[in-house]
Amino acid sequence: MKASKSPWSWVPSLYFAEGLPYVAVMTITVIMYKRLGISNTDIALYTGWLYLPWVIKPFWSPFVDLLKTKRWWIVTMQWVLALGFAAIAFSIPTTLFFQLTLAAFWLVAFTSATHDIAADGFYMHGLSDHEQSFFVGIRSTAYRIATIVGQGLLVILAGLVETGSGLEPALLQVNASQQTAVVSDISPQASGQHFIITTATEDTTTADDVKTVKAEEKPSQLTNYLRTHFGEEKRQVAAAADRTIMAAVSLSEKPQKGEEIVLNVKFKSGDQSIKLEQNAMPTRFVFTEDNWDRPAHLLFHIDKNIKGETAAVFEGVSGNIPLAWMLVFIVLSVFFLCMSIYHAWQLPRPASDHAARNVTAGNLLKEFLATFKSFFQKKHIVVAILFMLLYRLPEAQLVKLINPFMLDPQDAGGLGLTTGQVGFVYGAVGIFGLTIGGILGGIVAARDGLKKWLWPMVCAITIPDLVYVYLSYASEVSMLAVNVCVFLEQFGYGFGFTAYMLYLIYFSEGEHKTSHYAICTGFMALGMMLPGMMAGWLQETIGYRHFFVWTIICCLATFAVCAFIKIDPEFGKKKTTE
Repeated sequence: MKASKSPWSWVPSLYFAEGLPYVAVMTITVIMYKRLGISNTDIALYTGWLYLPWVIKPFWSPFVDLLKTKRWWIVTMQWVLALGFAAIAFSIPTTLFFQLTLAAFWLVAFTSATHDIAADGFYMHGLSDHEQSFFVGIRSTAYRIATIVGQGLLVILAGLVETGSGLEPALLQVNASQQTAVVSDISPQASGQHFIITTATEDTTTADDVKTVKAEEKPSQLTNYLRTHFGEEKRQVAAAADRTIMAAVSLSEKPQKGEEIVLNVKFKSGDQSIKLEQNAMPTRFVFTEDNWDRPAHLLFHIDKNIKGETAAVFEGVSGNIPLAWMLVFIVLSVFFLCMSIYHAWQLPRPASDHAARNVTAGNLLKEFLATFKSFFQKKHIVVAILFMLLYRLPEAQLVKLINPFMLDPQDAGGLGLTTGQVGFVYGAVGIFGLTIGGILGGIVAARDGLKKWLWPMVCAITIPDLVYVYLSYASEVSMLAVNVCVFLEQFGYGFGFTAYMLYLIYFSEGEHKTSHYAICTGFMALGMMLPGMMAGWLQETIGYRHFFVWTIICCLATFAVCAFIKIDPEFGKKKTTE
């Protein structure tokens, strides 16, 4: 049954709402806790566990299928998300903010994962096969926009509140070239209490000077065999020196008795190849009447691959940081309150979206297990699982090593790009190619059906991987060539990934399509996780050049599994009765 309301009125908003809590839990938490003075160790440990609900969500997806409608789950979960974000907001100013906000983030994480299950299931109920094919690129784009808004605009909002209160921000500019590095104070002049910035001396150390001394590990027999027979010969290129420079910050006047002035220093603008050390040294300082005149030291790293002159600006703010992040989560709470009201009105009511019939408390477990059993009893289940695990086998390995390849120096087999250059290549050019490829893939699949475009999409997700073989073997590579290569590979991935997502939808069709789709996404995650875990060891064993050749060989697995999958030629096409 075709939904009576236009998919444009709810698909983009639904997947924007799906992406925003994920970004809040996985990205915004890290930034917020850092600004509030939590240690890196605690941030990594406690926020890392927040990913767990998305990993195990297939285990409770049958409950979403069996109880109530997917429409009910979506609206209800958005109400709960509004309450969860409100709880975070009002916990931030408390003395137990870390414990309370973590508890609320756990609620948000589980709620968001449940919302994902319901949204993906409703997508299959609320759209025809043709519309599912067409909108697969649109929903991915909406999700990416949510990512940009979450880790971009919302963080900017917090920054504006931080800089709009407290003392005048302290601004430091680091100018660097291959030979020199200088820190200068570019803060606006202030007549009252303000921060004083003084420059320390530059320190230059070679790569050999900073190596950690550790016991030599004996390689395994497999590692020795691969290194001997398949490892590449190391290129001899003179290693550049790493450089650091320090600056000191103190207060111009003594604070009042009992007053604390907090200073948080962060990157503001310029070349991200100049980095502020945040692990070995703090970037958050608390000035009181006892230590106001003692300098707090900042350490900046100058990327050894910098060519020519460049600069970066860092900002130290002393505003009301708890208030800033409180406002961010109030905005999120209000947004999800509005989304729940909007989707309660705008989401269609497809006839196929209904709770399982005759489910009681007594037979709920039986139905739960039957849902999993029915998945593994589907026709061609072995081929389908192999497809889910192997279709992205080359990409699962590439995604872990592309950034290291671009950052590593030439003597290590890399391109020797700066951090800022890599950020532009993947943060701008790569995202653009990925988005265009995904949208185009959805359009052509909706026009002609998935089966017709399967092999072009298989070629698109595999053949462009050859660009990394070219980049690793080329003696000289321009930035234009790097950008073109990354665009081609990411465009091909976005176009080819459409076939993967549509096949998961196609294979999930049936009585328990919501929970079956969640199980499919579990295999999808497994297919990315397992090859990625061994990719680093393999690259270090055989080198970048031979590693990229290996990923091309892995493309044969993608072609092989696609040769055996069965797809209805009409799946995805627009039917004349629609």
